[in-house]
Amino acid sequence: MNKGERVKVIFQPSGRRGEVEKGTTIIEASRQIGVDIEALCGGKKACGKCKVRIEEGSYERLGISSSLRHVSPWQMGEEKFINEKERAEGYRLGCCAKVQGDVLVFVPEESRAGKQVVSKAARDIHIDWNPAVKLYSIEIAPPTFEDTTADFERLCEELDDRYGLKNLTIDFHALKDLPDVLRSGEWQVTVSVWMDQEIIRVRPGKNDQHYGMAIDIGTTTVAGYFCNLDTMEVLDTQTLMNPQCKYGEDIMSRITYASMNSSGLQKMSSDIIEGLNTILQGAVDSTHPPKVKIKEQEGQTEEKRFKVSEDEKGYAGLGIEDIEDVTIVCNTAMHHILLQLNPKHVGMAPFPPVIHHSIDVKARDLGIRINRGAYVHILPNEAGFVGADNVGVLITEEPHKSEEVQLIIDIGTNGELVLGNKERLISSSCATGPALEGAQLSCGMRAAPGAIERITIDPESHEVDYKVIGRDAWKRFSKPEEMKTKGICGSGILDLLAELFKAGVVLKSGQFNKEEESNRYRMNSGNNQPEFVIAWKEETSIGKDVVVTQQDIRQIQLAKGAVYAGCKVMMKRLGLEGVDRVKIAGAFGTHVDREKALIMGLFPDCEIERVSSVGNAAGDGARIALLNRDKRKEADWVSRNVEYIELTIEEDFQREFMAAMHLPHMKDRFPHLEGIVPDHILNQT
Repeated sequence: MNKGERVKVIFQPSGRRGEVEKGTTIIEASRQIGVDIEALCGGKKACGKCKVRIEEGSYERLGISSSLRHVSPWQMGEEKFINEKERAEGYRLGCCAKVQGDVLVFVPEESRAGKQVVSKAARDIHIDWNPAVKLYSIEIAPPTFEDTTADFERLCEELDDRYGLKNLTIDFHALKDLPDVLRSGEWQVTVSVWMDQEIIRVRPGKNDQHYGMAIDIGTTTVAGYFCNLDTMEVLDTQTLMNPQCKYGEDIMSRITYASMNSSGLQKMSSDIIEGLNTILQGAVDSTHPPKVKIKEQEGQTEEKRFKVSEDEKGYAGLGIEDIEDVTIVCNTAMHHILLQLNPKHVGMAPFPPVIHHSIDVKARDLGIRINRGAYVHILPNEAGFVGADNVGVLITEEPHKSEEVQLIIDIGTNGELVLGNKERLISSSCATGPALEGAQLSCGMRAAPGAIERITIDPESHEVDYKVIGRDAWKRFSKPEEMKTKGICGSGILDLLAELFKAGVVLKSGQFNKEEESNRYRMNSGNNQPEFVIAWKEETSIGKDVVVTQQDIRQIQLAKGAVYAGCKVMMKRLGLEGVDRVKIAGAFGTHVDREKALIMGLFPDCEIERVSSVGNAAGDGARIALLNRDKRKEADWVSRNVEYIELTIEEDFQREFMAAMHLPHMKDRFPHLEGIVPDHILNQT
């Protein structure tokens, strides 16, 4: 091994990457690159918390070929924490494995010290109660020699007589349970009926509680809302990073992976199914007393549950079989990968999906572990790049019922746009890429403790004030070493470009203003590229300055320009000069500063008071469809009645895109920014 020889390491799902010296342990590499991996024992092979997986294969989009052969051999002691199955799958302890070549390292959720902050809380919205699964408690006359009617027919007759439910079928597993349940309940039972068509569960006695899960599968994150189907209360919200991130940060990467690898589609589907089962189990676990760690002996702990006294309330103690319905929204690529439908043609012009319509499928057929008889309802797709997640937004915000012209922007790894009102609706998709989520930027990261989430820049001194996730106090109220900054995440990135422009640090074109004097502006001696220091080395926990480079600014401009250009093309299609209301959805919608979003030119000029955040409207749509089955019909209707336009083939798109790269725009005026941005900056030529 040549001393000083360096190799590339990429960590997923954080997306952080860098070069380290050959022979560096994965734990040490993670520290150098700014990825937090649990190492409670200090790297002494005593806790097993630093378990990671070395990915095998060539990842063209990431520019890396990874293999277990690129790390040092297996060590004695790793078998205490990694079983044979996990070893075969590529798991190693980060404190033992040393990098000998380029590697892609997946860090499981339980090994991450700085857990991802997924801002997808459920909003308080009105929903009319009408779930797909309803409960019916009945008492049945037992059979006699005079009446030997079969158990199932006897059950159906009573449901018809009392509730008017006709022509019912029954799930096979529920049928197998039926004779024992009827008799153990002394012929009083509670029946769960799906869509007034099928009995999916029969329980002894009288029950009035049943539960469901509404899930939003994003390209980067997954959120699940655990609901009481009777009261409609959201009992718990479960989130995790999409485990498919290791195959690429955007949907085209994953479509390519499925096309280039014979088992790629099955692997990615299995990963997301495993992720869904994780959040479903997490939701059920939340109804039990919490776990505590009890020290057994030096270096080892065991997790046990509290024992709760019988009179203590608050824990329903549910099992996975108590989840009787699931609804899912996702983009079209995630939809196809989940169902193992070949996504190849979604990524090729003219981008047709395999199916538009909604789907009802038995959860067990997908490998989703809930009640054996339960269904999963997946909302419909609009087009190849506008999926069920956008349909979820539509049934939540209902622009198709509005007099006002609404522009709805759902910003994620892929940007989805809706424009119109009850007269006409159009939708489109723009490739914002993962830059706005922190990936592809030199110091970008996803939202986790230590990530800069808010920024202000003094227009005179160019001093930077910021706030990091996990710390309430801003930098100006803190000592430098207290900040422990690691990088900058999406909400901070949106702030950053607006603040740099407003302070005169960057010009309308996005280029650094070389005439502005600042001790934070410099040329990087390593690559001779200009950069601006956001946080000095002594304020960080990664041992180096956190900066934004000229290339970073260009990446942000590309993302914001794509959104703006899409808005303009759609406005021209409808013959509009402006819009009545702008709604920003997604995780960005929770944190975006609407004034700064307007300053950077994320969307055309609008009265700031008429710009609002609607949070995770896609997830809200999944929840609405879970709790009101009529909205499932509405989802199918609206998905076929919104007009999709493919921006990349629109004659004006490239011209609009180039103009939208400027801040806030090359030529469009922004009268609502007058008095907010200095005139000589706003109207520079």
